[in-house]
Amino acid sequence: MRTSRTSPSLRRTLISVAAASAALLTAASASVAVAQESAAPDAAAVPAAQAEAAPGTPAERLIVGYKSGAAEAKSNTAAAADAAAKGKEAGEDVDFQRRLGTGAALVDLGEQLSTAEVAGVVAEFKADPQVAYVVPDRLNTPKADPNDTEYSKQWDLFESTAGMNVPGAWSTSTGTGVTVAVIDTGYVAHTDLAANIVAGYDFIADTAVSVDGNGRDSNPADPGDYYAAGECGSGIPASDSSWHGTHVAGTIAAVTNNSKGVAGIAYGAKISPVRVLGKCGGYDSDIIDAITWASGGTVSGVPANSNVAKVINMSLGGDGACTSATQSAITAAVNRGTTVVVAAGNENDNVANHSPGNCNNVISVAATNRTGAKASYSNYGAGVDISAPGGQTSTGTANGILSTLNSGTKTASTESYDYYQGTSMATPHIVGLVALMKSANTSLTPAQIETAIKNNARALPGACSGGCGAGLADAAKTVAAVSGGTSTGTTFSSTTAVSIPDNGSAVESSLAVSGRSGSAPSALPVGVDITHTYRGDLVIDLIAPDGTAYRLKAASSSDSADNVNTTYSVNASAETANGTWKLRVQDTAAQDTGTLNGWKLTF
Repeated sequence: MRTSRTSPSLRRTLISVAAASAALLTAASASVAVAQESAAPDAAAVPAAQAEAAPGTPAERLIVGYKSGAAEAKSNTAAAADAAAKGKEAGEDVDFQRRLGTGAALVDLGEQLSTAEVAGVVAEFKADPQVAYVVPDRLNTPKADPNDTEYSKQWDLFESTAGMNVPGAWSTSTGTGVTVAVIDTGYVAHTDLAANIVAGYDFIADTAVSVDGNGRDSNPADPGDYYAAGECGSGIPASDSSWHGTHVAGTIAAVTNNSKGVAGIAYGAKISPVRVLGKCGGYDSDIIDAITWASGGTVSGVPANSNVAKVINMSLGGDGACTSATQSAITAAVNRGTTVVVAAGNENDNVANHSPGNCNNVISVAATNRTGAKASYSNYGAGVDISAPGGQTSTGTANGILSTLNSGTKTASTESYDYYQGTSMATPHIVGLVALMKSANTSLTPAQIETAIKNNARALPGACSGGCGAGLADAAKTVAAVSGGTSTGTTFSSTTAVSIPDNGSAVESSLAVSGRSGSAPSALPVGVDITHTYRGDLVIDLIAPDGTAYRLKAASSSDSADNVNTTYSVNASAETANGTWKLRVQDTAAQDTGTLNGWKLTF
């Protein structure tokens, strides 16, 4: 029970008067406004967007508009005094910088603050009746769309309803440095892809399937996979060549900003065409060797792969359970660090009945239509991990997925573009996203990639009966989440109690983080458990291994509650994860003591 201490409300008023005293000489109205505040502004009520220069980036400056009758609207001296007073209340250094052309004041927030700390300053200004508005000095970046002539038709990349929010990721990553293996029908020459094609391989051993006159070789060119009626089984109608692998490759990495055709999701990545599908399909044995080779494994009689893939696209499948042979190849590829993404299938059936969509250690992809619902043909079920745009041309050709193709009905003719639909089209959307992620954070493992895609998906805009995984993948949100590291849920904690002296020197508690790679997460959770009888006295900082301090909590004369038992989020993406982290706590005022009971970091 506090008996002799000044009450919180009076204490705050006294500090307010002291902070405003300098302004009394030139701007009495400003100091009176500050002194008459009677309730602490609620920083928690300030939306994050009002404290950020860009999503996830705390503002460094604020733009403050005063009402026309306020002294601060006309006097720079008054505005400077008010900024200092507001900063004092929030426990931060706030300085007037200059007057804008509109008459608003630009104020600087000093050392780099967290979003929560900026929100505290914003709350102080918002609580002042003389302030007409306070907004962050937001960071603007170029937002020009790619100049590819058909980009406007690629609803699957950018439409707000059911697009995958790809353009929002491009300012962070375009897939540079990542090789993608497209295990499919091979590649037919296309000028909107050629610059992003690297060496691949033709794994089709059976010449009846390969139709290129030979067996396995280093030329993955697609000669066409057309067949006559009955040629692939009784009752099966004739089919023109699909150029399927080229369509898939275009979605992933078509050359972009070349004033031509379509834009690729990961247009900075490279495509290694790996041919396994020919006339009537392709065999597991060829696919297994292709998975092995593409991921850097050794295949007898085949030269070593000089373009090892960090992600494999398999827009293919068959009926039945995942065989041990196929599963073994997939598991080995994942163990080598390659992410394997597969189509769930187009039978409007449970994916459990279709391989490799039902294999373990893969990202199994269902397809959505332009309204964000499960496409009518798409497989579904508990085995689906994520959904992505696959299109549905039955509701209109333009509702399909537009990509690179060839106009030849049997053999190659002129290059073209066309709309396809299928989980085959959904899968390269996720593969492109994986390439963006891996380029942004090379330390990501296949398991971390899958988790991040799922955790950052948004709810499916439309209906899905039977299960469509974690939702519709969101490229911008996912890339932002992993660009500074990614969380696997691994927690490092200290339960050693440390006494916090009253109005004394700061105390520290240390944590040794090991076994991590790369940078710390961009949203590092910091759990803090402190017992204290007046938490407003406390200043809490997270200290990174290199000594950089991240302010978690500033002192606040108006916060009279007991204890601090909460989790803060810190953008620690500039820090190496491994090393000794510290929590620093200081009591900055008299008459109260406490204990740091423990704290934790979750990576």
